[in-house]
Amino acid sequence: MRIAIVSAATLTAVVGAIVTLGAGSAGAVEPIEQLDQGRIGVRLNHAETKALAGGPIPALVTMVVPLDRIGAGLKSDTAIYRDHNGGVHASLRQVMLEAANRPDGTITLYLNAPGTRDGRVLDIYQNWG
Repeated sequence: MRIAIVSAATLTAVVGAIVTLGAGSAGAVEPIEQLDQGRIGVRLNHAETKALAGGPIPALVTMVVPLDRIGAGLKSDTAIYRDHNGGVHASLRQVMLEAANRPDGTITLYLNAPGTRDGRVLDIYQNWG
């Protein structure tokens, strides 16, 4: 479990640094530990969501993590296409931008432990009013 705690701190620090560079402040980056579910994450505020969505990070992530290993928790009123099997047809950036373009839109990102969550490496959830 020590590895997961170090990883949560590392993930928070990395996302905080990225957001600080893009938005000027990372004070609201909120770490989330769900060790019982095999994942750690961060919850971003609106400014951080916009900064992350508008920067190079979504493209860099998808250069390393294939889209079929990224899960997306979309809001019910999303404009992003979902097929009859629930498959999301959008890039990581598109999922982030949809939340960023809402006045109160935010995202929550989770890094999943290997072998959990049906093989997904990363999960992103949209949040807005």
